Amino acid sequence: MKVRAADAAFLDLRADIASNLRRFDRLASPARGTPAAVACVLLRDTEGSPCMPLFVRAAGHGHHPGQVALPGGKLDGGEHAEAAALRELREELGLTVEENAVLGSLDDFYTRSGFTVTPVVVWSGAGAVDLEPSTDEVAQLFLLTLQDLRAAVVAARRGTSRAFCLELPWGRIYAPTAAILFQFSEVALHGRPTRVNDFYQPPFARR
Repeated sequence: MKVRAADAAFLDLRADIASNLRRFDRLASPARGTPAAVACVLLRDTEGSPCMPLFVRAAGHGHHPGQVALPGGKLDGGEHAEAAALRELREELGLTVEENAVLGSLDDFYTRSGFTVTPVVVWSGAGAVDLEPSTDEVAQLFLLTLQDLRAAVVAARRGTSRAFCLELPWGRIYAPTAAILFQFSEVALHGRPTRVNDFYQPPFARR
């Protein structure tokens, strides 16, 4: 019974997120940065609870080495953001999902390093144990539970404040990743049309 109840709750969460994203009027960025995409992917942790994978970028990574990030990267020529997000999931975390796993997208986010990032929300029935992080891309993998995300968003000093960050169990993270996670929590989980385009990005975000 417990397993079935957990499965039902997991599917209810999917329906809620999809509904919230359908109602959300996302904004494309007017800035002409290098097009990129990240995947906000929902899967199950070792206890069966929904979580999102994040990771520390490997030291040899060309962009933002040593920073906590969502899986993602630049769009290839002629590639759409959704396809790029799914490709990066395969390349960085070894996770393959079909195109119908995309539930929607959040606002574009223009970064201090010159990228226009489209956050793509993806649903996966996989477990965290199924991930195969690339040793070339991933230095350390984290699994962010939705409970911990919500708590961090509630506690954050939002907006343009230089103090903006999310206090996660393993430490602080900053925009762009923190801003994208903040909007995911507000929009996808709670249905609140919160904008984060002007959230403060620290100078090291340019690396």
